[in-house]
Amino acid sequence: MQENISNSNMDERSIYLRSLVIRALKGGQRGHIGSSMSLIEVLRVLYDDFLKYDSQNPNWEERDRFILSKGHGCLALYALLADKNFFDAKELDFFCHNEGMLGGHPERGKIPGVEASTGALGHGLSIGVGISLAAKIKKKDYKTIVVVGDGEINEGSVWEAAMCAGNHNLKDLIVLIDYNKIQSYGFTKEVADLEPLKDKWESFGFRVFEVDGHDIDDLKTTLQETRNIKDKPSILICHTVKGKGIDFAENNPNWHHKSSLKEEDFEKMTNSLNLRK
Repeated sequence: MQENISNSNMDERSIYLRSLVIRALKGGQRGHIGSSMSLIEVLRVLYDDFLKYDSQNPNWEERDRFILSKGHGCLALYALLADKNFFDAKELDFFCHNEGMLGGHPERGKIPGVEASTGALGHGLSIGVGISLAAKIKKKDYKTIVVVGDGEINEGSVWEAAMCAGNHNLKDLIVLIDYNKIQSYGFTKEVADLEPLKDKWESFGFRVFEVDGHDIDDLKTTLQETRNIKDKPSILICHTVKGKGIDFAENNPNWHHKSSLKEEDFEKMTNSLNLRK
C-alpha cells in the first residue's frame, strides 16, 4: 500500500486545507510541517463526513469526542476548526503569538473544539479510553475518536490504554494511527520497528483496518464500517506520507519541525501546492 500513497491525487479541498496550514506557519514563522501535512485527509474526512459536532456550541453534550493525541500535528486540526467556523480563520495569522490563542500544541478551554490538551505524547488514548468508558457507563451513544502518531505509540501508556479498551469492549472507541513511518528524529523502522502493527492491535482486542490515509473514499468507507462493530474498539492504520503535498518535505525527517522559517520557504511550499492543481 505504501508504494502507491505518494501518488495519491489531491483535490482542491485538500490543497486549500494545506494552504491554511501554510498560513498559520507564516503567522508563527515555525511549526510541525511534516506532522501536520500527513494528517490533512484523515481530519478532513472526520470533520466533513463522520464526527457529530456543533461548531457554534462546542460543548454540546451529544457531540462525538475527538482527541488529537499527537498534539504537535495541531496545525492540521487548526485548519479544520477554522474551516468549520469554530473560530475565525484570522486566528491562524497569530499562531504562536502571545496575543493569539493558537499555540504549538492544542489547549482545552482555550481553543473552541479542542477536547483535550495534548502534546506530552502518549496520554491522548488514555484520556479517550476514560471518556469512552464513561459514555458506556452512562449509556451515551457518542463516539470517542483518537488520532495517534506512529512514533507516539512507542510510549508504554498507549498499550496500557489499549489493554483497558479491549478488556472493556469499548465499541464506540475508534483510534486512527497516522502511520507516516517517520518520527521526530528518524524512520520508525530504525528507531523502534512497529511491525507487525496489525497483529499487535488485534492481540489487544481491536478490530483492525488498514487504509490509504490520503484516499478520501477509502477513509470514508472504512470509518462508516466501524459503526457496524458491536463488540470491540476499532483502529484504522492510516498509511500516510509525512509532509504530503510539499514535495521537498515528503518523507524527509528534516521537515518534522522547522523554526525561523523565511519568506522563500513559504513561497516554495505554496509553489509546491500549486503544482498539484
